[in-house]
Amino acid sequence: MTPESNKRIVREFYEEVLCGHNLDAAQRYIHEDYIQHNPYAAQGIAGFLEFHRAFFTSIPDARPTIHMIVAEGDLVFVYGTYTGTHKGRGFLDLPPTGNRMRYDVVDMFRLRDGKLCEHWDVADTRAIFTQLGVIPPETPNS
Repeated sequence: MTPESNKRIVREFYEEVLCGHNLDAAQRYIHEDYIQHNPYAAQGIAGFLEFHRAFFTSIPDARPTIHMIVAEGDLVFVYGTYTGTHKGRGFLDLPPTGNRMRYDVVDMFRLRDGKLCEHWDVADTRAIFTQLGVIPPETPNS
């Protein structure tokens, strides 16, 4: 696999699974032994599915917008912004707020044999928790 073909696979995964909320398609993109470095998600494809079922239940209109994809070797880095409305319980087990959310994420994937086999992410959790009312907004220094 080349960096360009890996980028294409990750972009298709985003479009079909993350934007389209088609979790049935996840097995075409993710190895069974998928390694997850996010502490909120369990390992393997089962962990991916469990996390995203809860996420899509909580934020049924969740949608990532990709701003940049960079690949080197078997790694693909995606910088994007997620938007959606917090309407259900499941995401971080918070009661629904009805609040609109917008936050940036960098996802890092390792691919093997044309499938995602490992994932890391960095999310703007301050924006998430502020928009959900868990922490107060920052006030500028006087």
